[in-house]
Formats: sequence, C-alpha cells, structure tokens
Amino acid sequence: QVQLVESGGGLVQPGGSLRLFCAASGSIASINAMGWYRQAPGKQREMVATITRGGSTNYADSVKGRFTISRDNAKNTVYLQMNSLKPEDTAVYYCNAHVLADQAVFRWRDYWGKGTLVTVSS
Repeated sequence: QVQLVESGGGLVQPGGSLRLFCAASGSIASINAMGWYRQAPGKQREMVATITRGGSTNYADSVKGRFTISRDNAKNTVYLQMNSLKPEDTAVYYCNAHVLADQAVFRWRDYWGKGTLVTVSS
C-alpha cells in the first residue's frame, strides 16, 4: 500500500524555523500534486501549501512569505520550510499526495500521512 510518512515536527519558539519532510512509498506509478495541510486546536483542517509536479505552488494567506513548499519528484518527497513561526501555526501538519497507485487496480487517489505535531510556544 501507499504510505506517506511525515517527520520534522517538534517544539519551536516563536520566530523560529522548522522543516517538515514527507516521503511517499509503496506501489506508486505517479504522484501529481502534493501538499501540506494542518489542523489546529479547535479549527478545521486547512490547506497550508500545495505544489504540482511542475513546481507551481499555492499557499494559504496566513503563511505566505513565511513558508516554502518544495518537492523532489525522484524521491517522492515533499518538504515544508517554515520560518518566522507564530503560535497560531501550532497544529498537526498532514502530508497529502494525489497518487496513481497499484492497489488491485491502478487508480488515482488522495493519500494522507498520519501527521506530525508542530508546537510554537514561548
């Protein structure tokens, strides 16, 4: 099966930086878009940043200028560089990928990681 595993979360001071990693593995034929989503306490899950295979990016207004999403297509990995972190960035961050995978039959499907916790606190 396809698995997405996030890493890099942790505790950081306001104004600090953190880099998140997500690696996709399994019977993957292709990955189209990848992205990072987060769910903060008491809030709905929201899109943070997405990136297409061609490198086109999209960011939530709340993180523009502070976060940078990137990917390595050869390694099926996506990254999120988070700078100037704020307490309101505290959330569980989830990796998402739109994957063509061999699961009995080849088909496109969204896959999600289990999340990595980012806590921004002084």
